[in-house]
Amino acid sequence: MATALESAATTSEYALMARRPLDPAQCALLVIDIQQKLLPPIFQKEQLVRNAQLLIRAAGILKIPALISTQYAKGLGETVPEVSSLLAGTETIDKTLFSCFGSEAFCALLKRLPGQRNTLLLCGMESHICVTQTALGALRDGYLVHIASDAVSSRTEWNWKIGLERMRAAGAIVSSTEMMIYELMRSSSAAAFKELLTHLKGYPSRHAAFEEIE
Repeated sequence: MATALESAATTSEYALMARRPLDPAQCALLVIDIQQKLLPPIFQKEQLVRNAQLLIRAAGILKIPALISTQYAKGLGETVPEVSSLLAGTETIDKTLFSCFGSEAFCALLKRLPGQRNTLLLCGMESHICVTQTALGALRDGYLVHIASDAVSSRTEWNWKIGLERMRAAGAIVSSTEMMIYELMRSSSAAAFKELLTHLKGYPSRHAAFEEIE
């Protein structure tokens, strides 16, 4: 059983990670198993796809490399075209183990990414299975992990939420699509933000103050 001192130390470490600002030069985006036969029963699937698209577009603008996985594509289908069309030229890693970190091909590709990519941004499905197991594998390997809570989901709302809780307890930072994007962009005057604004204009929670930005 953890002592009060150990619990306080763990809480302090988590707070330090949560305070650390996202740096595009240190990030990679993982797009996990958004597949044709898996998507239809997913809770709030339209939100998941829309937000995954936003993260992919932001990653492209900021030169953040993206990795994409499928779970047994022969049986569960390829990545849905709404997502794969934004990642043309990106190699898809097919796996049978639920964690991306169980795939040697995935791990090798991750290690070959340019720069010091020590922070992984996760979106995809299912929250309580492949996303959670990938997050846990990343944390064990020493990566900082941020989860876009509204760009992951499961077949049931309960499993979506319990997956997020497990990842947070393990040390992942549970965030949202807007939090990630605005933190990465840093300023409304940044050229990258203005480039992405066209896509943000359709976002339901976008602040009205940006209506006049061109």
